[in-house]
Amino acid sequence: MSERLLVLVRHGQSDWNLKNLFTGWKDPGLTEKGVAEATAAGQRLKALGLSFDIAFTSALTRAQNTCSLILEQLGQTGLQTVRDQALNERDYGDLSGLNKDDARAKWGEEQVHVWRRSYDVSPPGGESLKDTVARVLPYYCQEILPRVLRGERVLVAAHGNSLRALVMVLDRLTPQTIPSMELETGVPLVYRLNADSTVASKQVLTA
Repeated sequence: MSERLLVLVRHGQSDWNLKNLFTGWKDPGLTEKGVAEATAAGQRLKALGLSFDIAFTSALTRAQNTCSLILEQLGQTGLQTVRDQALNERDYGDLSGLNKDDARAKWGEEQVHVWRRSYDVSPPGGESLKDTVARVLPYYCQEILPRVLRGERVLVAAHGNSLRALVMVLDRLTPQTIPSMELETGVPLVYRLNADSTVASKQVLTA
């Protein structure tokens, strides 16, 4: 039987994560810590004896670099890698580039919390988590899942919110529970799927 392996990894710490800024579709690079996190993620996958047939990542540098660093550790630098903005981080609109504390001072703690953590309320000019799910899930169903079900081993290096959309489906979470679920930077989630696309097993490869 083929393996039906799907590994999800949130990019390593970015410069704007460090500075506590809303990032969204802006394109800062990884910090030194972010590079170390991505490298360590690759080492943990290698220690499990895993390798991949294809990788998917977003159109943003921090996810692409994370993907490359992981593949470097696995000795798979030439692996086919598909980049698509369908996997981009949630677009924070007018909040993008703002310090989270400054945003709280401007709009109030409660309003910023609603924008960050509610499922279907979008910040001005941006996307809600529901909007992000509506963008990510069709791409997953059309491009990624069929490959996994055919037995290809698939790596997805993306972002906190785009991966939340996938975890929501895989872990059968509700719109009420998904916003509070945190995905750590650089920590691989190793899923093995059944033939009907449900989850057979899940491993979280923390340090």
